Amino acid sequence: MSSDATPNTVLPSATPGKASPEQLTGSQSVVRTLELLGVTDVFGLPGGAILPIYDAIVDSSKIRHILVRHEQGGGHAAEGYAAASNKVGVAMATSGPGATNLVTAIMDAHMDSVPVVFITGQVFSTLMGTDAFQEADIVGITMPITKHSFLVKRVEDIPATIAAAYHIAGTGRPGPVLVDITKDAQQNTAPFVWPPKVDLPGYRPITKAHGKQILAAAQLLVESKKPVLYVGGGVIRSRASQELLELAETIGAPVVTTLMARGAFPDSHQQHLGMPGMHGTVPAVLALQESDLIVSLGARFDDRVTGNTSLFAPNAKIVHVDVDPAEISKIRIADVPIVGDAKDVIVDLTAAFQDASASAGAPDIVEWWTYLNGLREEFPLGYSETSDGLLAPQFVIKRIGELTGPEAIYTAGVGQHQMWAAQFIKYERPNSWLNSGGAGTMGYSVPAAMGAKVAQPDRTVWSIDGDGCFQMTNQELATATLNNIPIKVAIINNSSLGMVRQWQTLFYDGRYSNTDLNTGHDTVRVPDFVKLAEAYGALGIRVTKEEEVDAAIALALETNDRPVVIDFVVSADAMVWPMVPQGVSNSYVQYARDHSPAFGEE
Repeated sequence: MSSDATPNTVLPSATPGKASPEQLTGSQSVVRTLELLGVTDVFGLPGGAILPIYDAIVDSSKIRHILVRHEQGGGHAAEGYAAASNKVGVAMATSGPGATNLVTAIMDAHMDSVPVVFITGQVFSTLMGTDAFQEADIVGITMPITKHSFLVKRVEDIPATIAAAYHIAGTGRPGPVLVDITKDAQQNTAPFVWPPKVDLPGYRPITKAHGKQILAAAQLLVESKKPVLYVGGGVIRSRASQELLELAETIGAPVVTTLMARGAFPDSHQQHLGMPGMHGTVPAVLALQESDLIVSLGARFDDRVTGNTSLFAPNAKIVHVDVDPAEISKIRIADVPIVGDAKDVIVDLTAAFQDASASAGAPDIVEWWTYLNGLREEFPLGYSETSDGLLAPQFVIKRIGELTGPEAIYTAGVGQHQMWAAQFIKYERPNSWLNSGGAGTMGYSVPAAMGAKVAQPDRTVWSIDGDGCFQMTNQELATATLNNIPIKVAIINNSSLGMVRQWQTLFYDGRYSNTDLNTGHDTVRVPDFVKLAEAYGALGIRVTKEEEVDAAIALALETNDRPVVIDFVVSADAMVWPMVPQGVSNSYVQYARDHSPAFGEE
C-alpha cells in the first residue's frame, strides 16, 4: 500500500549519488518500485507465473507481504486497507485462475471507487495466445471494471508502468488498476531508471470547478425553500468531511448520507436525517423525494437511492458535483453540473453561498425543517421484538456499536446485516464504515476487516457478517491468526440468506427456495461456527440470549491476541425496515410491513 500522500507524478529519488543505473531483474524492479512509491503492505498468493516477484519480495525489508488463503480475500483485504486509510492498496496473484479469482474484488473496487493496484503474473510473452497452462487474458477480462489495465512484456517498462498505475488508482475518481506482467519480463534484466517518465496523455482529472457553475449553485441554494445535501462516497474519498460540515452549518440545510457515505457527516449532528434509499430512514427518503433542490456531492443517483428514477424527486432542481464527468447527468439531468473534486468544490460553494446570502438574504427553510422534524418524531428508526424467542439482530448490532464506540472500524458483508449495521451503529467519522455498496459482494467483510486492521492497527475492527457471507471467505481467519491481525467477527446467524429470504417473504408468497443454510437454531448447524473459529485458532463464542450479548462483546473487545468469532443466533423472521419496494416511487416507503407514512398531502 502507500504513504499517506496522494499519489502523484513527483516521484522520490531512488539511490542518490549513484553514477549509473543499477541492473535489476524485472521482479526486483517491481519490488523496488513499490518500495519507492511508499508501499508497506501487500496481500497476495503466489503461483508459477508470478514466482519471480515472490522470490524478489523475500529480500525486501520495507514491504510486509501477507499470504492470504484465496485471491479474492487478498483483493478485498487490499480494498479494506485502502478504504480505511485513504492509501492505495496492493494485491498480487498469479496468472489464470489466480488472476480470475481477483475479478470479484476488482469489480468491487471499481463500483465503490477504491484505489487498488492489482499486480498479476502472466505466462511467457512467447506463449501468449496459445492457451498455455494457466493462461488467461486478464487485461481483456477486467477492462470494463478497471480505471486502466496494463500489459507489460518488457522489463524496461516495469517502473514507469507501476508508477503510472499507482498514480491513476489514487487520483481523480479513485479505482482499481491492473498491471499484468509476463514471466519473461519478470526474469529479464535491465537498468533500473528512477524516477521514470510517467506519460499519461489524456489523463487530466479535473479538480477545480468552473466558477460560474459554483455561483449558479449558490444562487439556487439562496432561492431554495426545501434544499437537501445528498452526500455520497465521493466526499469520503476526497477527504472532504470537515468541509462538508462547514457547508452544511453555513446553509442550515438537512444532510443525508448514502450507504457509501456513512460517517462523512456525524450521525449525532442535528442536521443529519440519516441514510436515504431502499432501506433508508423515512425522513431521509422523503426529504429527497419532496425537496425543491438536491445538491448532490460525490453521489451517483444509484437506483437503490432513487427507486423508480422517473418518479424520483419530481419537483427538485439538481446541482450535481462529481470528479468524474461521466457521472454528471447520467441518471438524472443536472440543472447545474459541476465537475470537480468534492473538497475543492465544497470550499468554493461555501464561500459563494455566503456572498450570495449576504446580498439576497438567507433562505427561509423554517417550514421545511418543521416538516422534517415531524417525520423524525413520527418515524424514528426502530425494530420489533422477535416472537420466536431468538435474538433481535438489530439489538445485537446496536450493542456492538454502543460498546465499541465511534473510533472503531466496522465492515459488513451484504444483505440484512449490512443494512442493520448501516442503520443501528452511529458513525461519527469518515473511514469508519466499510462495505460493498455497488457490487454487493458476499464475502467482502472478513478480508476487508483484515486489511483495515493492517492499515489501522490501533483501532478496533469489527467484521459484522451474515452466516451466508461469512462462508464465502472465512478461510481468511487463518491469515488473520497467523499474521497477528486480531479482528472481531460478529456473525448475525439467522441460518439463511436473509435478504433473499425477506424478498421471498414479501414478494414470493413465502416460498423459501434455497435460502435455508442450516447454520443456526434448531438445525443441523453445519458448520458449527464456534468449532470452526477454534479450528482456525480464533476465540469462538456462541450467544443465544439477550442477557449474554454485552458480556460476549466485552470479551471480544478484551481479546487482542487472536481473532474473535461470535455466533449470534438471531431470528430468521427479522426484516429490514424501512423499505422501498423495487421499481416504485420513494413516496411509497414502508415504515414497517403494510405501513407507509402519508406523503405529499397538503
